[in-house]
Amino acid sequence: MEEIIQILARELDRPAQHVQNIIALLDEGNTVPFIARYRKELHGSMDDQLIRQLADRLQYLRSLQDRRDEVKQSIENQGKLTEELSAAIDAAATLAEVEDLYRPYKQKRRTRATMAREKGLEPLGSLAFAQGPAVDLEAEAQAYIDPEKGVETAEDALQGASDIIAELISDDAGVRGMLRELYWRRASITSRAAAKEPEDSVYRLYYEFSSALSKTQGHQILAMNRGEREEILKVSVDMDRETALVALRRKVVPGRAAMEFVRAAAEDAYDRLIAPSLEREVRSELTDRASEGAIGQFALNLKPLLMQPPVKGFVTMGLDPGYRMGCKVAVVDPTGKVLDTTVVYPTHGERGRNEAIDKLAVLIRKHRVAHIAIGNGTASRETEQMAVELIRRVGGGVSYAMVNEAGASVYSASKLAAEEFPEFDVNLRSAVSIARRLQDPLAELVKIDPKSIGVGQYQHDMPQARLGEALDGVVEDCVNAVGVDVNTASAPLLTRVAGLNGTTAKNIVKYREDNGPFTTRKQILKVPKLGPKAFQQCAGFLRVPESKSPLDNTAVHPESYPAAEKLLALCGHDMADVREGKLGDLKDRLAAYGREKAAQACGVGVPTLEDVAAELMKPGRDPRDELPAPVLRTDVLDMKDLKPGMELKGTVRNVIDFGAFVDIGVHQDGLVHISQICDKFIKHPSEVLRVGDVVTVWVREVDEKKKRIALTMRKDKLKI
Repeated sequence: MEEIIQILARELDRPAQHVQNIIALLDEGNTVPFIARYRKELHGSMDDQLIRQLADRLQYLRSLQDRRDEVKQSIENQGKLTEELSAAIDAAATLAEVEDLYRPYKQKRRTRATMAREKGLEPLGSLAFAQGPAVDLEAEAQAYIDPEKGVETAEDALQGASDIIAELISDDAGVRGMLRELYWRRASITSRAAAKEPEDSVYRLYYEFSSALSKTQGHQILAMNRGEREEILKVSVDMDRETALVALRRKVVPGRAAMEFVRAAAEDAYDRLIAPSLEREVRSELTDRASEGAIGQFALNLKPLLMQPPVKGFVTMGLDPGYRMGCKVAVVDPTGKVLDTTVVYPTHGERGRNEAIDKLAVLIRKHRVAHIAIGNGTASRETEQMAVELIRRVGGGVSYAMVNEAGASVYSASKLAAEEFPEFDVNLRSAVSIARRLQDPLAELVKIDPKSIGVGQYQHDMPQARLGEALDGVVEDCVNAVGVDVNTASAPLLTRVAGLNGTTAKNIVKYREDNGPFTTRKQILKVPKLGPKAFQQCAGFLRVPESKSPLDNTAVHPESYPAAEKLLALCGHDMADVREGKLGDLKDRLAAYGREKAAQACGVGVPTLEDVAAELMKPGRDPRDELPAPVLRTDVLDMKDLKPGMELKGTVRNVIDFGAFVDIGVHQDGLVHISQICDKFIKHPSEVLRVGDVVTVWVREVDEKKKRIALTMRKDKLKI
């Protein structure tokens, strides 16, 4: 364990003691959000993302150690484990290196070398691999002729010896390690069209494509993999054979007197055993790296999407556009309760459009609708145009926003939606979801599988378990960063709170239904199957606005309540001042007293003291309120209205390897290529942009036929 701690400390550039403390906390069953928020003194205020990175790497290193032990035990059982080999296995830094060392001792299926050994040719192979020019291999081979064993001639014996040597070379860990490193330095990945005369497709960039392994982008790897699966592309790893053979000969032939024979066996080893194996390994590694990169980017995009500021306190109308089945409509009150539903048909000719506007205008006036949320899927363009006319007809006072409806249909057909809205048709449920996504994106999106939210690349090509794990971590971090009202939260939202699970979340909902709203945090301990450990993990993330204690509506953990009270007393305040918002001078008084001195007096560390002070100054604060608000519109643009040089405001919808897609109020999102994002070099768009950012862009080019809009964030790059 000490070695693992040192490796993690070095890789993360953190003190070994902090790493050790986190490992201990994780092993005790503490959740990442709890550790990140309430154990800062033990880890130097690492954030949740870094702690998850440490936890992932810890799991790999522990798996590596387990595999080392398994391999050594297997070789020991064969009576072949030497001190030198044991030390080499212990020193192996990756699973690939461990497997290289294990390869000669691994149980194999029948190979040409295995059959040669069964024919008694191993001594001849060893002799040929080790002896000098005085050895006459032809003569030596005569002694191994045995028709009963299938060795008819000396050539048969020499072929068997060559097969044995080839496998020995292939199984040599040093040889594989050297060639693997050479591949990563010198090989390239190539793709070409599978058909002689290919049709135009999304893979056209890869019909004649070649790139060095070290320079190939993750999205290129994933695109080629998918094209290969769809039998549109043929993909291969290309390594100059002579370069590889020269390196191989240097490793295995010098000092071998029977050079020509061994050279031939080495070439056979490379062509038949090593090259195909390394190609599979390299492609697998490229795919793993690309997948991890894509998963990381998905997670990076998901967080700001979940953390979009809510549009609180307004009656909202949700429109789920459609052609044949019409546009589904739901009106919800400021808390998300459904007030009204209907279906209109704005795409069914002029009459249908006018009837839709008349019908929706009645609902807007009846319920005093302030905002309209429009799903961005099928028929959204026509629905948006209808909404603009609707706003004009009602005399203004209403605005609309395009809402990413990804996953809404998945949710509306789910068991959860059926339980929540048993009286509504599947289609109407999605309209409710769209309206609520504008009111509180986080509370609504947690009901949907994160993979269905649609802010990634090639998410269906990823290892689904790993993707799910990473995205679930993001959702959990977001939910706990915001906090959850224990008296209004749905079971799916509560499930994402640290320390809670599906059962305890449902029990919380049932408890408040049976007993009324919670009035204190301590009351949560009365929920069935929610014990002291779960309470410790979840309490700080659950808010109780109805409590008489203002601390119950903050992120201050119950274990720090005494510290909060002492801090207030030190600074000349009390709980009444917290309730009335009269702590404007708390920061100054704390600075005058001295943070370290105050922390010591309160019995906590400085990081915890600062967190407590921040919460006391803004009880019930929502960190999302500090982020850019969603763009609410009252008018619509058409693609034909766009002209090069036009300046527009837009919202970043997706960030990918080669750029970002921006919603500029047209049905089609525009692409800002990575080269058009800023005037300095960046490796990835995420260095500058994230989902939800409101940005100024200029139109570079519009292709109505292909429905493509090229945008720039660099006015100096415009060519008009």
